[in-house]
Amino acid sequence: MDYRGVVPAVIEATRNLTRSVVQPETPVRLRLWAFVVVCTAAALLAVTSLMMSRVQGQVRIIGGEAAPQAASASDLYFALSDMDAQVARMVLIDDAEALSGSRIDALGTYQERSGQANADLQRSLTTATGAADRALVLGLLDDLAVYRQWVWQALEAESQAPPQAPGKLPPDALGYYTQATNVLHLDLLPAAARLRDASEARLDRAYADKRLTETVGLGVAGLLGAGLVVLLIILQVWLARRFRRIVNPALSAATVVTLALVLTAGAVLIVQGQRLDAARADSFAPYLALSQARAVSYDAAADTSRYLISANLPYYTEDFVRKSDSLSAFEAFPEVRDRWDVYRRDHERIVALADSGKAGAAIDTLTGIRRGDAAFDFFYFDAAAGEVTAARKRDFDASLREAERLLTGWVVIPLLAIGLVIALVPLGVRKRLAEYR
Repeated sequence: MDYRGVVPAVIEATRNLTRSVVQPETPVRLRLWAFVVVCTAAALLAVTSLMMSRVQGQVRIIGGEAAPQAASASDLYFALSDMDAQVARMVLIDDAEALSGSRIDALGTYQERSGQANADLQRSLTTATGAADRALVLGLLDDLAVYRQWVWQALEAESQAPPQAPGKLPPDALGYYTQATNVLHLDLLPAAARLRDASEARLDRAYADKRLTETVGLGVAGLLGAGLVVLLIILQVWLARRFRRIVNPALSAATVVTLALVLTAGAVLIVQGQRLDAARADSFAPYLALSQARAVSYDAAADTSRYLISANLPYYTEDFVRKSDSLSAFEAFPEVRDRWDVYRRDHERIVALADSGKAGAAIDTLTGIRRGDAAFDFFYFDAAAGEVTAARKRDFDASLREAERLLTGWVVIPLLAIGLVIALVPLGVRKRLAEYR
């Protein structure tokens, strides 16, 4: 067979095919442009939908898991501190008829805080993310059961003993109470603090993961969106020059939709991110700090009772001063700080009465519920502290709901917008391709 005529023919055919592909006026080039634009649009759709879906999930983790876990851990520390403060009131009052109302109030508050601690621990157990956190919560449940047992034995021993002088506990009751408060301060509160720190670290990680998703997602979506807009503009310019059409309505609409999607998605992500960050800094972090300060204030107030129970042991006045000086969270709230200063003066007055041998008058001043008594002034302080704490939590919850509303529908919106772009591209080049038939 003579191949001398075949080789030139193949070369010529290849040259003609290559020319038809690379020449800008051919329909093949138009189809290639349309294909590249559609592929870029599909990539933008995938990135935007995935980014929005992931951010929505991370916001749900923050609002539905990480933040509630941190709040429960902080609330647990507060509840435990108040439980021991109420136990100190009960053993100090004993069965004095004149103070029966205070004893009933202390018992009711103790039961309320006990149920609160149970609920906090159950929530923490449900939301525990690792074996270490779960073991920590189970250990807290065991220690809380031990604490309650010591408390019950202290109250039982006190009720069965002969009447004592004001502020003086029977030896057995004092021993049981000492065991109870040791369990609280050496086991329960340190473990609750570790749980609180672990939950706050998880909240930190949740925020960091969300910021990483936003940063990477915005960067990739911005690049793809800008690339798609540039491709659409180049395609329109080429069509205008080649076919002398100034405006291509379909491709112009696709360009506008792309710009609107990218800019709006970026704005939504930035705005909700800024609001959640601000909510954490301005509302949730102060809420946690105030919750901790309230817990310390309850523990400090219990030191007033412990001073009397311990027969004026100087350690408890020193401990009160140390805890009172640490309540820096209240410095930002002058009314709350001023009310704590009133209770602090009550503490000093009670200590002075006890030191002068007037234990009965000291107990009356501590447990009385008249204006000017320590119990009344502490309630007055705690009402203000509780209100500003709850207000910070409400502000954070409101910001969280607002962020969730901003993200609503943003898994579907990119699908609709990019679907429209993908439909408009073939529509924009269809008439130009028809001219080659």
